[in-house]
Amino acid sequence: MQIKTIDQYNFAGKKALIRVDFNVPLNSDFQVTDPTRIKAAIPTIQKILNDGGSVILMSHLGRPKEGPADKYSLRHTVNTLSELLNKPVQFASDCINEPAVNAAAALKPGEVLLLENLRFYKEEEKGNPDFAKSLAALGDVYVNDAFGTAHRAHASTAVIAQYFKGKSMFGYVMAGELNNAEKVLNNAARPFTAIMGGAKVSDKILIIERLMEKVDHLIIGGGMAYTFIKAQGGNIGSSLCESDKLDLALSILKSAEAKGVTIHLPVDSINGDKFDKDANTNVTDIRNIEEGWLGLDIGPKSAEQFSKIVSESKTILWNGPMGVFEMKKFEAGTRTVAEAIVAATAKGAFSLIGGGDSAAAVNQFHYADQVSYVSTGGGALLEYIEGKELPGVKMVIEAY
Repeated sequence: MQIKTIDQYNFAGKKALIRVDFNVPLNSDFQVTDPTRIKAAIPTIQKILNDGGSVILMSHLGRPKEGPADKYSLRHTVNTLSELLNKPVQFASDCINEPAVNAAAALKPGEVLLLENLRFYKEEEKGNPDFAKSLAALGDVYVNDAFGTAHRAHASTAVIAQYFKGKSMFGYVMAGELNNAEKVLNNAARPFTAIMGGAKVSDKILIIERLMEKVDHLIIGGGMAYTFIKAQGGNIGSSLCESDKLDLALSILKSAEAKGVTIHLPVDSINGDKFDKDANTNVTDIRNIEEGWLGLDIGPKSAEQFSKIVSESKTILWNGPMGVFEMKKFEAGTRTVAEAIVAATAKGAFSLIGGGDSAAAVNQFHYADQVSYVSTGGGALLEYIEGKELPGVKMVIEAY
């Protein structure tokens, strides 16, 4: 896929309207607790400013249901953005209408303006063309740098591109995401290992089916592993299980065998007597968990086996934790796998961390700079790997 990026454009004297993904977590004092997504956008912003252009940023934050609400205001991100850019950032209290129009019109080269939350208008998520047109009127060129929302056909991520024919392009985040996903899907060095975790088989079935055409090894951990164990006749106690997906789990195992893909399931489990950070714990064979106990992490034998497979891999895709890593007692499996990925990367393997909880885990363990690439878009990356068309990619390409 040939993609047009900001490197192929000179922004001197231009106002660049950039769709970024500043959907970041805030604490009770409305301070940004994880600035990863804001940091990711900085190189794109700097390129445009260095060219002599100005920047108008638009994003969503959270899921406001009933119009404007202060807890979802993007003004809470202004200080973090200003610090990262090392320059003041202007803020418009609306994303269309007079506050935005006036602020955009007055913007000078080298200046940065952040618009208020796009989702304060229901027209954003509905992909309303008139709303997209109002946004488009603010800038001279359009840059999509929000991979995390590329799978949504929203006004600011996809529909808007039609108003910038010949003046639409991707920022560095989008280009990096697409190039790295392509590398994993179509240019993977072997052995290629995919690590799938998370709660439900049903959430990952499409990506598992697609990856089975590509990978040599498929490691399955997290809550979804217990459905596979139950399907094979194991006793999983009170562990999470999709009882209506047992046949599906067996068909996945059968399909893998037919395709020559080795599926690795956990052999032991760290269990809790309740879903709680202070739960009593034990370690058992994963097929023999007593009633009243629930599996909350892979056990040490599983972690060791999985690490060995990862260490021998040349390409690694990781999506989903091995257990409830947010709780100290149940983080060991996820941490051990993360450490194995870091070690394999240091030896020359290519490692793509697939957004969402996997990205949160490598950030929590401070390994983000020791893997090849950490995706900023969990859902978008999954859909891309599943083979679905992303509206935020398709419509920008059509507007080149």
